[in-house]
Amino acid sequence: MDILQEIIAHKRRELEVLYAPKPSLRMALLNSSTGIIAEFKRRSPSKGWIKQEGQPEEIPLSYQQNGAAALSILTDEHYFGGNDEFVRIARRSGVTLPVLYKNFVVDEAQLYAAALCGASAVLLIAACLTKLQCKTLMEKAHTLGLEVLLEMHSEEELEYVDLQPDLCGINNRHLGSFVTDVEHSFRMAELLPADVVKVSESGIGNPATVRALRESGFRGFLIGESFMKTPHPGKALHDFIAQL
Repeated sequence: MDILQEIIAHKRRELEVLYAPKPSLRMALLNSSTGIIAEFKRRSPSKGWIKQEGQPEEIPLSYQQNGAAALSILTDEHYFGGNDEFVRIARRSGVTLPVLYKNFVVDEAQLYAAALCGASAVLLIAACLTKLQCKTLMEKAHTLGLEVLLEMHSEEELEYVDLQPDLCGINNRHLGSFVTDVEHSFRMAELLPADVVKVSESGIGNPATVRALRESGFRGFLIGESFMKTPHPGKALHDFIAQL
């Protein structure tokens, strides 16, 4: 084999990740007794750096070892201190759980990026997209083997449920003001179809809140800052689950 053939063979192996079967976020939550999606989040626009020194080869794997049902990894660089490479690094470190590619997806190029770095699902935010844009991106995501967590905040956005996403997320944080209210999940849950897989996002810091949300029909609970602001996020997750 000459060098060109060797390079092309290696390139094809690199691209196998694009079409390789990916672990299902939806099934992971349905089969989990906790439903916790532990998030690797180093920074936020409202709070600044939460854990600037946080390493993607350490914390995501620690979450997996301490009982997370799935992971979320922030990949937005400018506002959240993330990077697509963090998903690749987490996978190379031994992470096998479903990984949510957490970003503000507005173009299908980002879907290819998510698939190539090893994510299992992508976040689509109703507030960022028209219903038609959301439908188009969702269909493209599915062709790449990616599930879609569709995030909604207002009652008006509930019409997006008609698109039949794999999971329906309720963001307790208003993306304009960044005000957080967990009670928002309870109010919105009553308006969602009973058969959708519901995920509550943001502002969850108490095991009792997870128990109450589960009783209201939620199967997933995306938690980031509560763990990341501690010295050892994996241990914080372990202790949280112990209280469940």
